[in-house]
Amino acid sequence: MRARFLSCTRGAAAAEMALIVPLAVLIMFSALESGHFIYQEHQVVKGLRDGGRFAARQSFDVINCRGGSASTIPGSLQTEIKNLVRTGRLSGGTPRVLGWGDDPADVTITVTCPSSAEAQTGLYSSGEPAPQVTISTTFGYDSLFNGLGVLTDSVSLNGSHQATVMGI
Repeated sequence: MRARFLSCTRGAAAAEMALIVPLAVLIMFSALESGHFIYQEHQVVKGLRDGGRFAARQSFDVINCRGGSASTIPGSLQTEIKNLVRTGRLSGGTPRVLGWGDDPADVTITVTCPSSAEAQTGLYSSGEPAPQVTISTTFGYDSLFNGLGVLTDSVSLNGSHQATVMGI
């Protein structure tokens, strides 16, 4: 009886499956979550790049370095840039990324002006220094499997893009 019990292989496949399934499910969910995070991060970078490109195409009358070491952007243009970054449209709409929300404070825009020594070298050596617009954001990542409690609010999506105003 004992020899027959030890040599029996019925149920071996079920035992192997019981050992492998938890690991396989963990690997599958990790791959899905990683892919989702990378896609969301790409959407953030794409939005920042679009906003930087739009800001860089503004006129030197709107964004310039005539006031000293920093310049300001008019409020309506800032709103358009922030909407473009978050939604892909100047007028606003659905955010590119879940969790990016409707709060324009998620996106910050700063304008810096190069020193006079930096302005006289390179591509923009024609007198007036060209301002540099930096657009950045940081906000909480909304996990794909948020209900499972694997990833908490400690993970965030962030990015930054800098563009030099070229004027139109």
